[in-house]
Amino acid sequence: MKTLIKNATVILPGGAAETSVLIEGSSIAAIDVAVQTAVDNVIDATGMHLLPGVIDDQVHFREPGLTHKEDLAHASRACAKGGVTSFLEMPNTLPNTVTQTALNEKLKLAGSRSLVNYGFYIGATTENIEVLKHAERTPGIKIFIGSSTGDLLVDEQDALEKIFADTTLPICAHCEDETTVRANAEKFAGSTDVAVHSRVRDHQAAFIATQRAIDLAVRHNHPFHVLHVSTADEIELIAAGGDLISAEVCPHHLLFNIDDYKRLGSLVKMNPSIKTRLDNEKLWQALLDGVITVIATDHAPHTIEEKQLPYPACPSGLPAVENSLALMLDRISQGLCTIEQVVKWMSSEPARVWGIQNKGKIEVGCDADLTLVDMTLKQVILNEKQETKCRWSPWHGTELTGWPIATWVMGHQVFRQLEGQSEFDHSRMGHELRFVNRGLRDR
Repeated sequence: MKTLIKNATVILPGGAAETSVLIEGSSIAAIDVAVQTAVDNVIDATGMHLLPGVIDDQVHFREPGLTHKEDLAHASRACAKGGVTSFLEMPNTLPNTVTQTALNEKLKLAGSRSLVNYGFYIGATTENIEVLKHAERTPGIKIFIGSSTGDLLVDEQDALEKIFADTTLPICAHCEDETTVRANAEKFAGSTDVAVHSRVRDHQAAFIATQRAIDLAVRHNHPFHVLHVSTADEIELIAAGGDLISAEVCPHHLLFNIDDYKRLGSLVKMNPSIKTRLDNEKLWQALLDGVITVIATDHAPHTIEEKQLPYPACPSGLPAVENSLALMLDRISQGLCTIEQVVKWMSSEPARVWGIQNKGKIEVGCDADLTLVDMTLKQVILNEKQETKCRWSPWHGTELTGWPIATWVMGHQVFRQLEGQSEFDHSRMGHELRFVNRGLRDR
């Protein structure tokens, strides 16, 4: 099957160009194709922009074990609708993904249920160092340095030293200092004000844990990715870490702050917590300056009934994967960044950080993971139109300018928006991602 997408403004590695892209099978076969080329399907994308598909390197899709909140089928449709063609999912499902067997089972599930491409982290515990040393078919190791329960919480120094010293896969971590969080929680025990959450999980908790993790990475010469940076305080640590260190920020830490608790309450209860307006501004500037290089969602859905429980019983996390690209396209419409920057933050940099083969750019020979966007389209985010199984968004009622209108995964069109309606093609599933891990090295 050959598909020609013509007359789009294509975001190429060298910049934007009005040209055509030929898809043959699962790959990008040619760029700037002759008009007489014989094809099976022609899409006239005049006035549209063609981007490499988004790679979201931090999601919680809840399968197995927590599928009343989310599952791979719903979540991957949300990805396709949002222009996300690949995801990397976290290990805190049930059972936790802390063995190769559990990882292989998730890969098998995704092979029959995910509309988009997929990969799964392996989780660190204090006891599974041998598993981590020999893990396969994974982008890397996830450590919960705080903010978890049971075996996935690893905050003892000896255990962390061993993981950084004895493993070779890239490491990423949730960085909040457990001692600080517990002390703050005792201080505010009994409060039912959800805004207290940002005082329990405060700036110091994030700073201490991030400083600790970066120190481990530098001393052990181990590639490390700081997940969901939430404070301005962490930016200098990341900048000083050198080439070993990469970092990401999430839309909720860019766009929400403690003032939003009054309006949204527990819907914006997150770990790490949302911080101040100044943190919003400094995190955005860190993106523009290239200190933080990745935007990811930390898509972590719960049912609306769970989220509406009184504080502190309401769980932390929110859904974002189907609106993340549109939220950033809207920033372009406001003149706050360029489309090339968004492509870097959401496509090419995640591919680079995690060594994802043939992804993240529009180039001959790369996989045809693409999203077509209408930069002039205005739409309102509505709970009732969400594809995520939890069917709500903290951005409900927000009008954005710039939306994905079609998505291809490995050359197959999985989503299109037609007259305001979402259409999906489930005839082919996504593919398991392949990694050239930048952390692999001889010991």
